[in-house]
Amino acid sequence: MTTNTAEMSPVAADAGAARRAMIDSQLRVSGVNDAGVLAAIGKVAREDFVPVEARGYAYIDRAIPLGQGRALPAPLVHGMILSEALPRRGERVLVVTAGSTYLAALVEAMGALVDSVDAAAVAKPKRGAAPYDLVLIDGAIEQLPGAVADALTDGGRVVTGLVLRGVTRLASGRKLGGAVQLVPLAEVGMPVLGEFARAKSWSF
Repeated sequence: MTTNTAEMSPVAADAGAARRAMIDSQLRVSGVNDAGVLAAIGKVAREDFVPVEARGYAYIDRAIPLGQGRALPAPLVHGMILSEALPRRGERVLVVTAGSTYLAALVEAMGALVDSVDAAAVAKPKRGAAPYDLVLIDGAIEQLPGAVADALTDGGRVVTGLVLRGVTRLASGRKLGGAVQLVPLAEVGMPVLGEFARAKSWSF
């Protein structure tokens, strides 16, 4: 059986080339150079994690809308998250998703043992969660729910986006004494997860 390549999108026709171009022109030039991170990104087909109509531009350097107010972050965001977290083979990792399991697929490609949960579910306190070495949140949050800290082993890590004064930044933290303190790092634009918004308070 032959394939009519004229009907295929540019990404479908040469997805490997599109991924290599994205790695070279977006990630490497922005300081994402870890070999394991780049190997995972080069292996996982990003176009499989976006709506059909968006596959032709799956590798652009911006977030892609997924519907219902959610979006897949730009490739650089995932490169920065993974470079900060550096998931190790055999580690237990929880990925908090927001409409796409692309980040979870990247972590799995790096050899970690991955569970994923939607942001709408993890925002609610949940007892009995498995102890994880690492939690990755696929978007920017205003506050970290106690359920996330509870899911971590002592000394476990969190890498997420963090909203500070209206600006989104990469942030990381470690569970010590039962609590997680997030440290803001580099500024990077990424989708904000409404499920992790801080409760509004009145001021006079």
